[in-house]
Amino acid sequence: MQLNPTRRSTLHLAAMALAIGLTGLAGCTKKPVAFQGIDITGADYARQLNLTDADGKARTLADFKGKVAVVFFGYTQCPDVCPTTLAEIAAVKKQLGADGDKLVGVFVSVDPERDTAPVLKAYVESFGKDFVALRGSVEEIKAVAREFKVFYAKVPGTTDGSYTMDHTANSYVFDPQGRVRLAERYGSGPDALAKDVRALLDGA
Repeated sequence: MQLNPTRRSTLHLAAMALAIGLTGLAGCTKKPVAFQGIDITGADYARQLNLTDADGKARTLADFKGKVAVVFFGYTQCPDVCPTTLAEIAAVKKQLGADGDKLVGVFVSVDPERDTAPVLKAYVESFGKDFVALRGSVEEIKAVAREFKVFYAKVPGTTDGSYTMDHTANSYVFDPQGRVRLAERYGSGPDALAKDVRALLDGA
């Protein structure tokens, strides 16, 4: 069947409008974010956290919604990895300026024998008053570590009764909606973390 000129013109205009519409939609699509950390969006782990803070208050991941939360496992007598990581989170809060209060550092102790509530409170507050320290029983810490796929183990020291703790050094980053999004490698530095936190605050 042969179309008349008017019909052909109408169809041509419709096709052009559809093409322009599709192009416009494509232009509105968000570009993927090149995160500095490892993107674990949609992970089937690190979804639950039920422990007690240094003030004796029960805490869950829901408490940190509305902020970007960086969850790190360690212990207060750690000589290097733990203080370095917490200091980097504190540095990022400063870099964020007015948005610094939208970032919260959450420190989970893997040494419940020595990390009492007063010890934990004093430790994290030395990095910032709004850092949160979490603790639990031996069994509770084991359960949370399994949920987060975190390794830790007691290593005997050089004197009777002394020990250190080997533990996973990565941090987990949660977006303001409370979803786990990133695993930040130890040693990446505050600038890398700051870029990722800004991206998540901007809705990435």
